[in-house]
Amino acid sequence: MAYRYRSSAVAFVLSGLCACGSGVYAAQFAEYPTRPVRLLVGFAAAGGIDPVARPIAQKLSAIFRQQVIIDNRPGAAGTIAAEIAARAQPDGHTILFIVPAFAINAGLNPKLPFDPIADFTGVTQLADANNVLSVHPSVAANTVKDLVALAKTKPLNFGSSGIGTIGHLAGELFNDLAGTRIAHVAYKGGGPAMVDLVAGHIHMIFASPGTVVPQVKAGRIRALAVTTATRAAALPDTPTIAEAGVPGYEAKNWYGLLVPARTPVAIVRRLSTEVRGVLDMPDIRATLIAQAVDPVPSTPEQFSAFVKAEITKWGRVVKAAGIRAE
Repeated sequence: MAYRYRSSAVAFVLSGLCACGSGVYAAQFAEYPTRPVRLLVGFAAAGGIDPVARPIAQKLSAIFRQQVIIDNRPGAAGTIAAEIAARAQPDGHTILFIVPAFAINAGLNPKLPFDPIADFTGVTQLADANNVLSVHPSVAANTVKDLVALAKTKPLNFGSSGIGTIGHLAGELFNDLAGTRIAHVAYKGGGPAMVDLVAGHIHMIFASPGTVVPQVKAGRIRALAVTTATRAAALPDTPTIAEAGVPGYEAKNWYGLLVPARTPVAIVRRLSTEVRGVLDMPDIRATLIAQAVDPVPSTPEQFSAFVKAEITKWGRVVKAAGIRAE
């Protein structure tokens, strides 16, 4: 596909990190932030991102003595928020919260209104997480094998927070490896999809533990398996999809932060250092781990390289599955 990446892999790792004008950068470092910071989230509120983004935003607000305000801009699997971030002033006052959909979109849509590599600079990865395959209680399946057998005899569907999200790709990977044809239903966020699952309007979902676990504990939905290679601490008795009957299956979720390219090096470093410090706080670690979300802080360079690798990986999956953006 004709991406606008050119030779931008190096630019993505280094953009905003060149040390020209060090005196100016030092002044910006000392003063930053000078006003409230906007944390752009490309999905609806009350989804699986909230339990990760909100505690971090609250801690940063206290550290910066400026409000870090979550700005939900749902739609197009995060593309709307990413475009806003790409066009924002590169001064550290606009941060983009990303999930695998950011990398998936690069392979899904060759006409993105931004370059996912050249237009952003990495700040840090935040965490890794399981997704959980869950069904409405009306679905006559108590195991993954039951579900596969049922899907081969009657039409079923699964919801996700949008085309190209990890919840969507997790379902398509399931179809491919299990030999099923479960239909995809796209929503504008994990919250609305979960509402419809609880109401019985859709049959199943591949969603984050933050949205699934409370509903499972309340008996409103049933968890069949987790999507990663290992079991989730929050659901220790729930098997992985691979061990439950679909060998080779794995679809990992993750969270991270980007800023617009050309954000000064001192600001990127300050953000990365402060966020990594927040992730090391015992109360934040406990909050995340309780939701089967494992803190995975990284340097700006490490996260830039990670995102580039994810773009390559999911590009292959999208092409193999023949998925197209609407």
